[in-house]
Amino acid sequence: MESLPRRQQEVLQATVRHYVDTVEPVGSHTLVRRFGLPASPATVRSAMGALEQRGLLTQPHTSAGRIPSQQGYRLFVDQLLPAPGAAALQLDRELAGVGLQWAALDDLLQHLARRLADLTGLLSLISRPLRPQPQLQAVRLVANSDRLLVFLVQGSSLSSSLNLKLPRGIADELPLLEAWANEQLRNQPGSSLPWDRLPAQLNRSAGLLRQALDGQAVQASLGSVGVVAAGLGHLLGQPEFSRSTTLLPVVQQVDGAAHLLLAPDHQDRQAGVGIWIGSEHPNAALQSCALVQAPYRTGDGASGQVAVIGPMRMAYATARAAVQSVATILQRLLS
Repeated sequence: MESLPRRQQEVLQATVRHYVDTVEPVGSHTLVRRFGLPASPATVRSAMGALEQRGLLTQPHTSAGRIPSQQGYRLFVDQLLPAPGAAALQLDRELAGVGLQWAALDDLLQHLARRLADLTGLLSLISRPLRPQPQLQAVRLVANSDRLLVFLVQGSSLSSSLNLKLPRGIADELPLLEAWANEQLRNQPGSSLPWDRLPAQLNRSAGLLRQALDGQAVQASLGSVGVVAAGLGHLLGQPEFSRSTTLLPVVQQVDGAAHLLLAPDHQDRQAGVGIWIGSEHPNAALQSCALVQAPYRTGDGASGQVAVIGPMRMAYATARAAVQSVATILQRLLS
């Protein structure tokens, strides 16, 4: 989005600050009086009208003041975000002295999640570090009576095996299927098997191999899900979530599938921290929320995410700095 004229920047910043603090629409007289804007109320009112025309402010009720829109928050975050407040700096100093004094990783994650939630007044999420899914390099199929052993080679020191029931009449296809699969993996390393190019005579036996690969993928996925959450009660006290139906989708996912609340396609937008506002997030449960998320990595190549979730009306500078601080300390401790 193109930059705003200076006057409109000042008015948008002041409107966001006022709404974050008070949850009340604001008019031009209040902005001039509270923030000492170097302009008359009429000039500020004109700037507010221009911001509303751009879709950056909205008027919730006729004759009411204005509040930021989703697009207004986005421009504020991208172009006008101030330095973090004293609370975020205090957390940074506090975490600098944290050591590996916990007996288990989950104890460390729980401690950091609670501190992050307490500081920001938001829901905090920290995912456990996961290693990248190893790439399939070769397949070995071994028939043994009425069983089929499937060996999946994923590296010089990493392999897995599955024991499947072998249907009658397909044992003779197995050497041909194994040769076809390994040829594909050699020709296109790192890719999945191109099932659309499978020879028709291998269709029956290929079903077993696909079953084995799908089962392994599901098992790896189930083993990887793990998110520590803290501060859900903070959201219950936010005016935006006074109606339980607004927050219910978030509560349900925290209870059973918290990993789905994290952004799946995290991009390092600002200093390693990504911010998703309202409908920018693909998860419908967060359409009334904002997510601030930062990645961390461990010394053995695993990675995780640190995030806070709250209303779109949040102190973004503090949230961004706090999330980055926790991600940085995790990376330091686990490297």
